[in-house]
Amino acid sequence: MGADAMIEKLGLELPPAPQPQGVYKPMVISGNMAYLSGHGPFRNDGSMPTGRVGEDMTLEDGYAEARQTGLALLSTLRDSLGSLDKVKRVIKTLALVNSTNDFAQQPKVVNGCSDLFVEVFGPDNGVGARSAMAANVLPGNIPVEIEMIVELV
Repeated sequence: MGADAMIEKLGLELPPAPQPQGVYKPMVISGNMAYLSGHGPFRNDGSMPTGRVGEDMTLEDGYAEARQTGLALLSTLRDSLGSLDKVKRVIKTLALVNSTNDFAQQPKVVNGCSDLFVEVFGPDNGVGARSAMAANVLPGNIPVEIEMIVELV
């Protein structure tokens, strides 16, 4: 089953593709690789939540925001490529979690995004290399920012 069909089967709703908030492109294609700029947990109404994991948000809240960030990344892919079926596999994600100094479970937060990619692309193509790091603040005080690299068919 293709990724577009899986999105429908899972009943997932992708937000509108986020527009750049500065001087950058949301996605750049070079050869058969697509490089996506950092995305936040963009909502269907255009808003993004704010807060720090470990202070304003729980681990579970952070997980949900990382999942929402994954949906925003998928939206940019679909908007730019016309179909998620053009994604061969996830190569790498780099995630920053806006968290307190004593919060040390960033990888568990970022699993929200990684688990989504496994659901959409499968366990072989949905899992790539990954970094999950803490940040003391992110733009607009969003809780999570994730960038990714994917291989295209």
